[in-house]
Amino acid sequence: MRRWIAAAMFLAMTGLAHAATIINPKLIPDGTYVVHVRAVVDAKNIVVKLDNGLDTSLTTDREAILFDKLTAGETVKVSIVHGVVVMLGKPK
Repeated sequence: MRRWIAAAMFLAMTGLAHAATIINPKLIPDGTYVVHVRAVVDAKNIVVKLDNGLDTSLTTDREAILFDKLTAGETVKVSIVHGVVVMLGKPK
């Protein structure tokens, strides 16, 4: 719950709150997606724009995945399982 509050506060401060609707990542079907990074909240949380135009806040619990090396505007490939990022890579 704290992550959602932190992400919402971050979006409000950066002006992204009005840009699009944020959806719950648990509603995203499991799979691999190419997403556009909107904001990096911290090493384990990012806000991304999906191909359908909706924004979501993604998190990971994997030690090997760190979002702090990403930058806003970057395009990345993520695999999501139950709303959690389990794989992060560069799209081909």
